[in-house]
Amino acid sequence: MAEILYDTIPSLDLNDFTSGDQVARNKFVQKLGEAYNNIGFVAVRNHYLTDELSAQLYAIIKKFYALPDSVKQKYEIPGLAGQRGYIGKGKEHAKGRNTGDLKEFYHVGQEVLDDDPIKKEYPDNIWPAELPEFEAIALDVYKRLEKTGVQLLRAIALYLNLPENYFDAKVHHGNSILRPIHYFPIENPDSVPEDAVRAAEHGDINLITLLMGASADGLQVLRRDGKWIPITALPEQLVVNVGDMLERLTNKKLKSTIHRVVNPPRHLMNHPRYSIPFFMHPRSEMDLTALPSCVDEAHPKLWDDITAGEFLNQRLKEIGLKK
Repeated sequence: MAEILYDTIPSLDLNDFTSGDQVARNKFVQKLGEAYNNIGFVAVRNHYLTDELSAQLYAIIKKFYALPDSVKQKYEIPGLAGQRGYIGKGKEHAKGRNTGDLKEFYHVGQEVLDDDPIKKEYPDNIWPAELPEFEAIALDVYKRLEKTGVQLLRAIALYLNLPENYFDAKVHHGNSILRPIHYFPIENPDSVPEDAVRAAEHGDINLITLLMGASADGLQVLRRDGKWIPITALPEQLVVNVGDMLERLTNKKLKSTIHRVVNPPRHLMNHPRYSIPFFMHPRSEMDLTALPSCVDEAHPKLWDDITAGEFLNQRLKEIGLKK
């Protein structure tokens, strides 16, 4: 496929895929695949998350991050490798860097309510006592983003000439994470390391990431000609990108594109930024071995075989969350 140099990421309507109109559905699959083959990002409207619910979660996380550090740190639990609860300022860094990102965040994970044995792999969620409404709203957002992600993975499966439900069982009770992030204000820019940024350039670990509209500009995507292009998640849209697991599974047919969150101009460093991505992960046993249809003489296999659980552990160590 010829490379397309997008100046903005393509915008798609999920209704085209879910309405039952076969022509619209086929067009959606092709547009999604083309975008993921080239830039790895799309914006999606008419998903399952409402603007009202999004606004409610943003309001709650702003209250949480306004709490004193000593209160927030009650919810940072050693030994969980940052997989649930609060993760403090500067604890995470991009792969290949040592300087921590200028952010703090909170992790909400999968709730398994039946007898699925995978439940024992997941720690319980941690909820701040100061904000009793956090739990119900965060879990509602989690389920709606997960439901949206399942539909997008079905479209991806069709693009890859796989059965439509190829990913369904693999992401059922998957190790997905909702991450409300606070890029905290810096009153004195000279007080932080010179190379510190809100989020250094990186690829996401998971299958796909669904990003709710952020509270400020700053997200940029690296186009394949080396140009950084700005991305803004509009309130009614989700920005959805390919993660490293999906790139690995498809032998780089679908691209996990490098992205970053840049610092604002120095005089605006004292303004906070909030962002809420949903990292859609499969179950740990999913095999990420390259699909046979994505390997040929022109596209030799790029990576060794690995499971999703093994890959996640490897990456958590590389970004400083796991020792």
